[in-house]
Amino acid sequence: MAKDDAGTAKEIDQNLTELEKTFTHHETAALLSEPYDTYSAHLTIQSGAGGTDAQDWAQMLERMYLRFAERRGWKTEIEERSTGEEAGIKSVTIKIDGDSAYGYLRGEGGVHRLVRQSPFNAKSLRQTSFARVEVLPDLPDSEVTLDEKELRIDTYRASSAGGQHVNKTDSAVRITHVPTGLTAQCQNERSQGQNKAAAMKILYGKLVALAAKQHKDDLRKLEVGDTAAWGNQIRSYVLHPYKQVKDLRTKIESKHPEKVLDGDLDAFVEAELRLPS
Repeated sequence: MAKDDAGTAKEIDQNLTELEKTFTHHETAALLSEPYDTYSAHLTIQSGAGGTDAQDWAQMLERMYLRFAERRGWKTEIEERSTGEEAGIKSVTIKIDGDSAYGYLRGEGGVHRLVRQSPFNAKSLRQTSFARVEVLPDLPDSEVTLDEKELRIDTYRASSAGGQHVNKTDSAVRITHVPTGLTAQCQNERSQGQNKAAAMKILYGKLVALAAKQHKDDLRKLEVGDTAAWGNQIRSYVLHPYKQVKDLRTKIESKHPEKVLDGDLDAFVEAELRLPS
């Protein structure tokens, strides 16, 4: 039918492209079979080695994930944010509320590396910066049960902008699970009780993730190079002397880092989901 009709051929080609996108979307959704994959998520970014450049890099990642969530129609809420002395952020925790947000984002956990000309150096020297991403499931309140005897709960004054209330009261909460040393904190809510409840959920999610990791480590007999601190680098973003984003696990690459940093992460997320468990 389209052999002698350029308009029909173009329409068929467009429809085929849309069908391929729809098929890929459903195929990817079928890969969400891990526990908690259908849940929303808490995503934490921490600046690493690299000083002010690393804190600026952490803020760039914050924007990237906020844009990715926006593209998917997910709701986001900043639960805790610590700003850098000169620029950027030391850390941020974002609640990402959306269907299977945890399933899609869990593979983003790990160390992200940036190479660029430093905007904070008078000579614009090349700088390598690191930031760590942690992704946890947003568990229902009914699943969160912790022995308070094992917890240390500290309150403090919120450091980020949040109106007169948070600046005048110690409403922010940090909870430490003493046996493991894991911590969680929240300063976004107005009351100390609300912040405590939110931090408790994040901490419980960390304990769940730790238990899952320990189980996998037992099965793999602790693979060489697997560390419990910053972990292995999962992705490299190079802005200078060339432009490239490369995932070191899936080998997926992009020559357009500006698009990736604007939230165009689908190819990386979907490729990670296809990796054998």
